[in-house]
Amino acid sequence: MSKYPADIAERLDRTNELLQRMLMEVAKTPSTHAIFVDAGYVYAAAGLLVTGTEDRRSFDLDAEGLIEAFIDRARTIFADSRLLRVYWYDGARRRIHTTEQQAIAELPDVKVRLGNLNANNQQKGVDSLIRTDLESLARHRAISDAALIGGDEDLVSAVEAAQGYGARVHLWGIEAAEGRNQAEPLLWEVDSQRTFDLDFCRPYVTRRPVTTYEDDTPPPSREDVRFVGAQIATAWLAARGRESLVDLLPGHPYLPGSVDQDLLVEAERLLQHSLRGHAHLRRALRDGFWQHLQAQF
Repeated sequence: MSKYPADIAERLDRTNELLQRMLMEVAKTPSTHAIFVDAGYVYAAAGLLVTGTEDRRSFDLDAEGLIEAFIDRARTIFADSRLLRVYWYDGARRRIHTTEQQAIAELPDVKVRLGNLNANNQQKGVDSLIRTDLESLARHRAISDAALIGGDEDLVSAVEAAQGYGARVHLWGIEAAEGRNQAEPLLWEVDSQRTFDLDFCRPYVTRRPVTTYEDDTPPPSREDVRFVGAQIATAWLAARGRESLVDLLPGHPYLPGSVDQDLLVEAERLLQHSLRGHAHLRRALRDGFWQHLQAQF
């Protein structure tokens, strides 16, 4: 005979049944992981390892291929887990997407987060974005595991915040050419570590060809350079469409680093003369580029 009255015993039985159902549902719920990529770290570390330089203008990074490789590796490591998404953190002037960042943002299962880029091309605010996302996803039990690709000591607080809500944080890095490219306090704080070597990175990093021009001929005139800038703007607009123009105009008179570098390289090819060291000609080039784009808007 039960020691509880019938109505209480019935309620206890219903409560136990409900708890059993909840536990069964939790057991069936798959684990979830997300990948957090500090793009500044990836560009610098992979560029230095493969090409010997951290300068983004000197090499191309196949971001789509590299992201897919990260996803594949995570699929192997977290075999019984599903991918929430990849978070790609980068810097941009006035937080306006570059053409390259737009292409990355259009990839499936990828979310681009932008911090600022200062006059020295240094990222600002990226670490705080990583912390906000890591902490929020862990707090809401949206992820059980986080693969963090970065090396800055400022990321320690992000790791601690996520771990405080029960998520495991796994630090992934890129092999350093010499020494270390990840802060020791960050290495100490995470739950596991993994390093991608040269063979892993090489397929996704390609050095840009360097074209040299003889400078014993007189430099082109400002009007010639301005005209070439307009020519390149015409081709740029035809290739990318007016939608890209709408995104580019708010940054005037500045151009995103990747666009500015491509403009310079193409102008030197057309002019068959180096514009390095000719600041007034480079200004004329940008003026011609902008003048044509604004005329089309």
